[in-house]
Amino acid sequence: MRGVTRLIIWALVILVSKTYWGGMPFWFRKTPEHARHESVVLRTHDLRQLRALYWTSERAATMPKVGVVVIHPRIDFHHHYAVPRLVDAGFAVLAANTRHVGNDTMAEHEEMVLDVAACVRWLREKRGVEKVVLLGNSGGGSLVAYYQAEARKAPGDRIARSPGGSPTRFDSAPMTPADGMIYVAAHRGQGKVLLDAIDPSVVDERDPLSTEPSLDMYDTRNGFVEPPAWASYSAEFLERYRAAQVARVRTLDELARSHVARHEEAAEESEAQGFAARPFEERQDVMKRRACEPVMVVYRTMADPAYVDAGIDRSDRDYGSLLSERPDLMNMTALGFARTVTARAWLSTWSGLSSNADLVANVAHIAEPTLIVHAERDREVRPSDAAGLLEACASRDKKLSIIKGARHYFEPEPGEREAPHVEAAMDKIVAWIQERFG
Repeated sequence: MRGVTRLIIWALVILVSKTYWGGMPFWFRKTPEHARHESVVLRTHDLRQLRALYWTSERAATMPKVGVVVIHPRIDFHHHYAVPRLVDAGFAVLAANTRHVGNDTMAEHEEMVLDVAACVRWLREKRGVEKVVLLGNSGGGSLVAYYQAEARKAPGDRIARSPGGSPTRFDSAPMTPADGMIYVAAHRGQGKVLLDAIDPSVVDERDPLSTEPSLDMYDTRNGFVEPPAWASYSAEFLERYRAAQVARVRTLDELARSHVARHEEAAEESEAQGFAARPFEERQDVMKRRACEPVMVVYRTMADPAYVDAGIDRSDRDYGSLLSERPDLMNMTALGFARTVTARAWLSTWSGLSSNADLVANVAHIAEPTLIVHAERDREVRPSDAAGLLEACASRDKKLSIIKGARHYFEPEPGEREAPHVEAAMDKIVAWIQERFG
């Protein structure tokens, strides 16, 4: 037990980024003044329940006409740093958790799109909000863009099935488009992040230590040097590396689809004519196969060369990843992206080849006013990401605001209480909403 405790402390203190040492960097640091909040339960189209906090100003003489939804696929945004300034400006804020909050293993984006739909519907129908703005921070950006792109389609034209084959119910769900879109430090999508960060040198998916040295970005023979000195990789290595990343994701897609296919075969067999007349033992065996939902273990998912090579998409970012200043070691731990995941969740959320939650692809179908807020020193969302997102936006009213010196969460230096970069970002966001929606 003592050894396990030492391992946890070592992982948290030595490997986890200093960003997280003072608490959740995406929460506000002091309670909003003159604000009240109401704990609410939302019901989705597929009869699931969500929890949210509805924030409004105590000083408002009338009900807010503008409501902002703040949501993330798996992170608790009830106390998001955007709340205080939005409420102080007179806007309502619905800070909601999806059904998969805190749960990477089973998170499917098609289900969470229905969660966003419930938020928009609740604001309009239960609180009389006239204009709804979706604020997607980090992974929330690809989620709200997926919702908006689908909501703008005629019901019959919406995506009918998830990448894992499950019915989406989008065609029958009440999905009204939001009036404005804000993307704050939003990456292209969890699948795209993982496509850049998955370690292609893994030889055996069952063995976390199996390695092909010629594809190991953390091997000094390929250009890696002792941290925190920046590495330098050759163009030839990076070309092979990126191709091998795609190949590994494709292999994992095939594995996931084989799990889904086995389930579907058992489902068809259990629903076939005459099944009820078969002996119990046979029926039980079929139903076990139908109920079986294997969990895939995906080792080593913190291996993006841009973590340690400043020459890749050059910016003023710090060394390392969003989660760690030692990604070479964090890559081997149980912490990280998509470590355990069901087949359907892999295909829907974490596969950069199969997921529909692709921010750049979806904004090409969104015409509503759009604000992109980019943190200049972001270690995950880099300059080409922000520029590519702006270029892809179909909206004629689109704007990119770059917050100088800011990191991904606009967080202050460790130990500091004030967050000037949060305030700078919120200056842009509040003014943008006021200009368009009052």
